[in-house]
Amino acid sequence: LWGNRQSPISPADLDDFLTWAVIGIIAGGRIGHVLFYDLAAYAENPLRIFMIWTGGMSFHGGLIGTLLAMILFARSRGFSAFSLFDVIAASVGPGILFGRIANFINQELWGKVSDVPWAVIFPAAGPEPRHPSQLYEGLLEGLILFILLRILTHSFLRLQHPGFVSGAFVAWYGLCRILIEFVRLPDPQLGYLALGWVTMGMVLSLPMIAIGVWAMANSSGRRQ
Repeated sequence: LWGNRQSPISPADLDDFLTWAVIGIIAGGRIGHVLFYDLAAYAENPLRIFMIWTGGMSFHGGLIGTLLAMILFARSRGFSAFSLFDVIAASVGPGILFGRIANFINQELWGKVSDVPWAVIFPAAGPEPRHPSQLYEGLLEGLILFILLRILTHSFLRLQHPGFVSGAFVAWYGLCRILIEFVRLPDPQLGYLALGWVTMGMVLSLPMIAIGVWAMANSSGRRQ
């Protein structure tokens, strides 16, 4: 996958990174939820920030936390952070898929009321059938994204251009998240931020598209 070059990241490196990743996901996800979605409530009772068992995690915050963990880990091991970004991005699709299936089973993050044939009634949300937006996310941001990145890594050998695969990941995720926000209910404590349809998820996803396109456009000149 790296052409005539050896992979810059060994299996042992990936095993060692697991602890860093867990810390980045949990810390980033929690801090992101606090800052982006419910700052006023946590400001009134800061100790709630540490009560992660009560729920409240942000994907965007978890992504930022994981990116910071990857940068620090790559520097400590002496290889390109972009190469680590690419390897991790190419492998997380199934995790996103199963995470969204768990949201569906737990009746979390449901969609708007709808009359489409596949609409689902979530008892916790009321008697109206709704878009199963969790499954839309699992399909687009998990399964399809994983397949696209596998094509990039195995057919087009884009791991030889550090940053391209991870750029494709964040750009595609950001685009899909914005589209799904149109059928997903906004967070109740925030509602719509503008125009009667702009959500925090959209606002946080727009920079992902820009950063992803930039990473892909500038990947050719990077060293592994």
